Amino acid sequence: MKVVPIGERVLIRTVKEEEQRTAGGIYIPASAQEKRKEGIVVAVGTTKEGKDLPLKEGDRILYGGYSADRFEMDGEEYLMLDFKNVLARIE
Repeated sequence: MKVVPIGERVLIRTVKEEEQRTAGGIYIPASAQEKRKEGIVVAVGTTKEGKDLPLKEGDRILYGGYSADRFEMDGEEYLMLDFKNVLARIE
């Protein structure tokens, strides 16, 4: 299934946090860590004028805000968020 964002929205696949280990060898589960808001762009909408947004499929981004819509499709977790909530592209 293909999802195409309408307007200034970005569809991302969230990056799952993995367990980390401290210097002393203690494992910290992902549920106990502070969540980093990071994702991979799956699809990008357009501006109001119809121009492309400055992101492309496969870009790794950091995002903020609390207004993202979460949903699950084909066993993967996705977020649909406004472009204004994209903070940076990770290179």
